[in-house]
Amino acid sequence: MKFSFFSFRTIAVVTIVACAMACRKPQATGVNKFADTVFIRIAQFQDQRLSDSLYKFLDHKNPNYRREAALAFASIQDSMAAGRLSKLLLNDDEKDVRRAAAFALGQTGCAEGARMLARASGLERDPGVLSAILEGYGKTTKHWDFPYIPRDTSLSQGLGWSFYRAGMNGAADSAVNEKAIHLLNPVFPDSTRLAAAHFFGRAAKQFDRLSGSIFAAAQHDALAEVRMATTLALRRIAKDSARIIAQHILQTDKDYRVRANAARALGAMPFESTKSALLGALHDENVQVCIAASEAIKGWISEAPWKDLAAEARSSTNWRVQANLYETALGASQGDAGLAREIEKAYASATNVYQKSALLGSLQHATTSRDFIAEKISLENPPVIRSTAATALVALNFQKRNDPTAPQTFASIYAKGIRTGDPAVIGIFSQALSDSLLGFKHAVRDLTFLYEAKKKLSLPKDYENLQPLEAAIAYFEGRKNVAPVKNPFNHPIDWALVKRIPRDQKAIIKTTRGDITIRFFIEETPGSVSNFISLSEQKYFDHKFFHRVVPNFVVQAGCPRGDGYGGEDYSIRSEFSERRYTTGSVGMASAGKDTEGVQWFITHSPTPHLDGKYSIFAEVVSGMDVVHRLEIGDEILEIALVP
Repeated sequence: MKFSFFSFRTIAVVTIVACAMACRKPQATGVNKFADTVFIRIAQFQDQRLSDSLYKFLDHKNPNYRREAALAFASIQDSMAAGRLSKLLLNDDEKDVRRAAAFALGQTGCAEGARMLARASGLERDPGVLSAILEGYGKTTKHWDFPYIPRDTSLSQGLGWSFYRAGMNGAADSAVNEKAIHLLNPVFPDSTRLAAAHFFGRAAKQFDRLSGSIFAAAQHDALAEVRMATTLALRRIAKDSARIIAQHILQTDKDYRVRANAARALGAMPFESTKSALLGALHDENVQVCIAASEAIKGWISEAPWKDLAAEARSSTNWRVQANLYETALGASQGDAGLAREIEKAYASATNVYQKSALLGSLQHATTSRDFIAEKISLENPPVIRSTAATALVALNFQKRNDPTAPQTFASIYAKGIRTGDPAVIGIFSQALSDSLLGFKHAVRDLTFLYEAKKKLSLPKDYENLQPLEAAIAYFEGRKNVAPVKNPFNHPIDWALVKRIPRDQKAIIKTTRGDITIRFFIEETPGSVSNFISLSEQKYFDHKFFHRVVPNFVVQAGCPRGDGYGGEDYSIRSEFSERRYTTGSVGMASAGKDTEGVQWFITHSPTPHLDGKYSIFAEVVSGMDVVHRLEIGDEILEIALVP
């Protein structure tokens, strides 16, 4: 693919203006657009997933209502609406409406959507709409073979995201690699290079011969987010030069997020050649890099020098790094009993529940610690300990899967754990029981404990755990088809609350690390925002912990159990907009579409694989330095609206 590289200032201006016009939001009187009751009706139909009721708004004379109805289908994701959305895309006079239709068609993921998007590409002239068409096509196609390749470089962003979406779906080949590599050229806008970088970082395959451009971007691109993604791409390049460059980046890049990705890249390479660099990174000035390095080392558990790693663990000042190193050492030593006892003693002396959980999880390679771990399933222990113990026991079970006595032994442990009624333990153990590799088919005869557990779970609170339980029951009953568990619609949007939330409402999240200020997107995600604000006003989040922190990915909070398995007796609907996950995006955590409730997260950097799958309801406007410093176990003191 060739581009004409002239007048790049003009190109950048065209791109920015086109995007700004395409993303224009209708403004209404009042504090936000929902002063207009028609917008409320459209949002209600979206919330209730009533496609038929929305169709009439696709034909409304007011283009703002047509656009809003089209965007509603991006959340409903009803493939039966593809024909009606295609009509808008091909015929509507308003480019904002056509862009919304293109986005919604991409969200359906259906073959008809891909066909209509390809057809529309030859007719559309607006750059903003064409970009949306390109990206939507990437989401829906089974093989990227776009009939119309845009020559205007102002469409480069749409083309880059089209490649990325197709690659994530396995629909991109070497021909797409050849086209995408040009988009890493520094002459392109940041957004274009970012899309291409993520294509190679996550989606592309077999691009060794294009490695020169990847190496250049990983080391020299002006945008840290581009360096992050291309650094991650180094793990997919089977050349020793990729290792050398990853090691150099790990030692020199000023952005800790790039260094964390360098550690991840090295984790995919032969351990003997990366060992020195990864061990050195355990002492990086940024703790998140240390954690990423320890996780990378954990990936080479069969080759690691276990005594050296045990010594590193003992001297580590960070408990997550320590637990990761202990786990690796224990696995490499094939469950050395002495080391296992050392970890058990460290568990007993630890006072931080998350540190205890991490140490407990590190025992998953110690068969001699099986009973020690099983004791922690008791309801006397905090939820985070119980769920970690259950996960560790399943890991031990897989290591013993060839032992003929294992099914009977572990079936007894699982049954006892499931009888406690802990929802997370039920879900974790149920999934193991239905795994044919573990051989429980004939070891479990009496299913009473599973039937009793089912009575203790309820939707939507236990959605994530009820699914594996239903699968386990079906497995032992000999049923091949298991009806999917669906959350009921049980939490309508609080419109009285929505109508009093200003369109630029902010809130301060006060934490033990400092303050984070976020701005809500009430006009895009009224259900998610009103739910979050309602919980905040009830002081629901006060004194809850950040239970999940993944270096250069997310920090997550809101779980009432503190382990990620908790929720309340309601769920809200997914709300997907054209907005992308960037640095500081605030999204709703979920176990699948329409299962959101009380858990939420903040991103450390762009995470496009979450776009259109997790509701973005706010963004950080100050305090990203605090977000980057947050660790597991840090506490939310209070969340208060900014007057």
